[in-house]
Amino acid sequence: MTMNVMLNAEETIASGSPIQPIVRLRGIAKHFPGVVANQDVDFDLLPGEIHALLGENGAGKSTLMNILTGIYRQNEGDVIVDGQLVTFASPLDAIAAGIGMVHQHFKLVKAFTVAENIHLGWNETPRRISRELLEARTAEIAASLNLAVKPAARISDLSTGEQQRVEILRVLSRKARVLILDEPTAVLTPAEAAELFKALRQFAARGNAVIFISHKLDEVLEISDRVTVLRGGRKVTTRPTHECDKRMLARLMVGQEVVLSNMRERRPDAKPVSAEPVLSLRDVSAHDDLGNMSLKRISLDLRAGEILGIAGVAGNGQKELSQVLTGIRPLVSGRLQVCGRDLSARGAEEFAAFGVGHIPEDRLQSGLAPALSITDNAVIREYGKAPLSRGWLYRPSAAAALARSIAEAASVTVPDFAMPVRNLSGGNQQRLVARREMRIASNVLIAAYPCRGLDVGAINAMMRYFTELRDAGVGVLFVSEELDELFKLSDRIAVMFHGEIMGVVDTSDVDIETIGLMMGGQRRSAADLAGEN
Repeated sequence: MTMNVMLNAEETIASGSPIQPIVRLRGIAKHFPGVVANQDVDFDLLPGEIHALLGENGAGKSTLMNILTGIYRQNEGDVIVDGQLVTFASPLDAIAAGIGMVHQHFKLVKAFTVAENIHLGWNETPRRISRELLEARTAEIAASLNLAVKPAARISDLSTGEQQRVEILRVLSRKARVLILDEPTAVLTPAEAAELFKALRQFAARGNAVIFISHKLDEVLEISDRVTVLRGGRKVTTRPTHECDKRMLARLMVGQEVVLSNMRERRPDAKPVSAEPVLSLRDVSAHDDLGNMSLKRISLDLRAGEILGIAGVAGNGQKELSQVLTGIRPLVSGRLQVCGRDLSARGAEEFAAFGVGHIPEDRLQSGLAPALSITDNAVIREYGKAPLSRGWLYRPSAAAALARSIAEAASVTVPDFAMPVRNLSGGNQQRLVARREMRIASNVLIAAYPCRGLDVGAINAMMRYFTELRDAGVGVLFVSEELDELFKLSDRIAVMFHGEIMGVVDTSDVDIETIGLMMGGQRRSAADLAGEN
């Protein structure tokens, strides 16, 4: 814990202690057409604390933080900073008040260097300064805030964890005393997450404060001092973290008990696992976006009626593998077959025609057209098919009906199907993409990090989607960094390291420790494990 005084913070405030919140939100309400995003929300943030903000996707967390950072104006309620009532007309006003936010999708200019991004749009940036002095100034700021960065490096050449440090440094360099982090570890390795936590504790120890938005309950329990839970746009509770456990927090978020059970058990009427692979790779190699060899002679089989998990620390070729398996990324060498048909040189359209669905790693960049309507995004894979199209004639009424059907199956409540899909919460976007892709996945579903950023209930729903397909005789390839998810869902697990397969093992015959060793580069096979038992 960062400060023991946090444990009874609310009582201390009520009793008239001199400890004053940096931020107080009182009775906050925000309404959109047909949607109550926030209603009568109170929230206090104290100096020196890391305060976790939890809730299901769509519970109102992002809206509340967008109000605090000046992106939205509340319909009702007050924002109080340092005891003074404030009105933020824009994010610049919030930054001037010492409040900064690092969003889940970074706001960096990838063609610029780290130093250029740090100083971009900052009123303290000298009008005339050399590249060398700009980089030296960045290094000095980074050292003062204990955040290691490479001032001369281009953003496009950095790992996701390094980019996040730049984003945090950019916010803190503006003298932010309140740092808001939205799903900060969703794309970090465990080592990068540990470094982030160390930096956050040091930041809070200097009398600053952090609002930590996450769905990873283990991390919330590890890093936070207090927890506030939202549900349906309203505050459910604020509690000291030491009084909480994972089961309690999940129940408070969802409103009922959530049990993420072992889903490897098959229904009695499930189709049997096929003898022949429905998807097969032989000695496949492929480049990444920079021209480096990211997949190195990979051989892999996926059978119909099974879930094959892909484990590994992010950045070891999983993204490129999922793109190769869906026709998005070309092969350098090797052979790829779907249902016995060679698709090695085919594109995404041919893969989809052969019944290959794809839940991509980045739903906004690859899975959705953010500016298009919810209807357009829901039916985008079926524009050319009946009943949406008859010859050259497109039928909007049929598209609207199909979009409603997909949204209902995905449990996504949509106030207006004509609004841009970017207006949906991240979890609702993910469920919509998943249900859309399940419709075309008659043979194979490739799911890359489909549970990333989802709450406990949404993860449970996503896993049920995959078991439905498995039991219907579809082969599912499931990429995840979360070993608990892989063990609960996968029949077999393949482990990737530096673009290679370290081994493919039966889930029932292996433990998490062995998978961890394989993720670090140790080769193992099912035969090796059998010999040990």
